[in-house]
Amino acid sequence: MEAGLRQASAAITLAKAAYLPTLAIDYFFGINSNSFAVHGPDHIQRLGSSVQGTLSIPVWNWGATGSRVRQAELQRTQAESDIMFAQRILQSTLSNSYLEAQVARAQIESLRSSQDLSAESLRLTILRYQAGEATALEVVDAQSTLALARNAYDDGLGRYRLALSILETLAGRF
Repeated sequence: MEAGLRQASAAITLAKAAYLPTLAIDYFFGINSNSFAVHGPDHIQRLGSSVQGTLSIPVWNWGATGSRVRQAELQRTQAESDIMFAQRILQSTLSNSYLEAQVARAQIESLRSSQDLSAESLRLTILRYQAGEATALEVVDAQSTLALARNAYDDGLGRYRLALSILETLAGRF
């Protein structure tokens, strides 16, 4: 993006250069003959050189130069807008990822507590089952609740680690 801005700025300079006069000088050197020889039969030297110069002074070109300058300025403005837009998107993405990481971290604490409560509930249900006060269905239900709580906790950890990795990538440390 920044290279595009530099390119647009250089295009403005190039377009404004059309307002300046130009000077072109050409130098030619070589053999002035139909045959390859330095001296002809009449001892005339056939080597020659010439210089040609052209000076162009811009007077009027129906506004083409002004149009090119304006177009280059508009392209630079567009490049600046693109850079600002990309920066805003980056800031927004960074902010959203940071908030996502905070929410995921808070959720981990809740999921850990839920997992601990499910494990304690399973332990108490097994004790009640061993004492004959609970059915096998209650034990199976407590086991499935604990498995769901463990899976939710693992999903929460994955979400948190994903948010951290996105933050590190955006910060350029990954």
